[in-house]
Amino acid sequence: MSDDNKDKENLEAKEGGEAKAAPKPTPPVKKQEMVIDGLIVSSSPHLLNEESVPKVMHNVIVALFPVCAVSIYVYGLRALILLFVCLFTSLVTEYLCRRFMKKPVTLYDGSAAITGILLALTLPPAFPLLGAVLGSVFAIAVGKQIFGGLGLNIFNPALLGRAFLMATYPVLTTTWSDPIEWSGLFTMPSLEVVTGATPLALMKFEGITSELFPMFMGSVSGSLGETSAVAILIGGLFLRYKGYINWKLPLGFLGTIFIFGGLFYLVDPSKYPSPLFQVLSGGAMLGAWFMITDMVTSPVTARGQWIFAIGAGVITVIIRLFGGLPEGVMYSILFMNAFVPLLNRYTRPKVFGEGMSEVQESGR
Repeated sequence: MSDDNKDKENLEAKEGGEAKAAPKPTPPVKKQEMVIDGLIVSSSPHLLNEESVPKVMHNVIVALFPVCAVSIYVYGLRALILLFVCLFTSLVTEYLCRRFMKKPVTLYDGSAAITGILLALTLPPAFPLLGAVLGSVFAIAVGKQIFGGLGLNIFNPALLGRAFLMATYPVLTTTWSDPIEWSGLFTMPSLEVVTGATPLALMKFEGITSELFPMFMGSVSGSLGETSAVAILIGGLFLRYKGYINWKLPLGFLGTIFIFGGLFYLVDPSKYPSPLFQVLSGGAMLGAWFMITDMVTSPVTARGQWIFAIGAGVITVIIRLFGGLPEGVMYSILFMNAFVPLLNRYTRPKVFGEGMSEVQESGR
């Protein structure tokens, strides 16, 4: 039967009331879009790229590769073992916590792996492995999962784990190893290796200023992630290139350390270190590019980010120059983490039209 005959029969059946034509299926509703002066005006969802939390976290891990590689080169197999222990323990703790809380296991998102790696990078190379296990468990269980998991924690989990270890092992967390004489990957320093003070400790307690070039390249004593500024800078610029971190945070933090620390240097160069020394020493670079830029524990508003970064920089310099510890990056970031909810609340930009009702009422 031809299509014309079918249409005729359906029309006759409709007019006679004997039968009704079968309804045609409703086509799916398409997303409405308009292009006005080169701008796309469309309904939600407004997804401009394919970024996701796991993809961002995995790229952060990639950005940490140069720092980890330099730490293994400088301190040998011991650094590799410490990185593996913290990474493995963090993953296991994350899995057990999620199963205990009867929530979906989220190992795939990479956040637990980042916490483990960052915690290891804040530890001395000869730090005991049992202590690394305890710190990793505390960082994940208390620093992250007790708040509900990724996106709900107030403090940076890796720094919280480091603060726990600082209170538990105050001597071991401040006992540093000199870089090994390179003789192969399998050179393994132990607790009996030659120990040396970090550039910050030498400056604070002995008034000795270290050369800047070794601090920039990575051949000085310190934690795994504090030795090479250039390796940290490579990873940090990669994250900035990918658009995962806001430039205000590292610039505000390092800029404040440079300017605020430089003021004391101008007053008395013989007593206080140079501003460039302040930037390259200790955990300033690692904290600026990988700690203070944490998406969860940093403000989301522009003004809040400036206040957060500048406040952390000021506190870091104060602790370094006048506190009992040679380093203050960890405590400064944790301290400012506590104010992030307030910063997000009181630096929120006004919504268009907000406050108009009060103006209209006052004009009546």
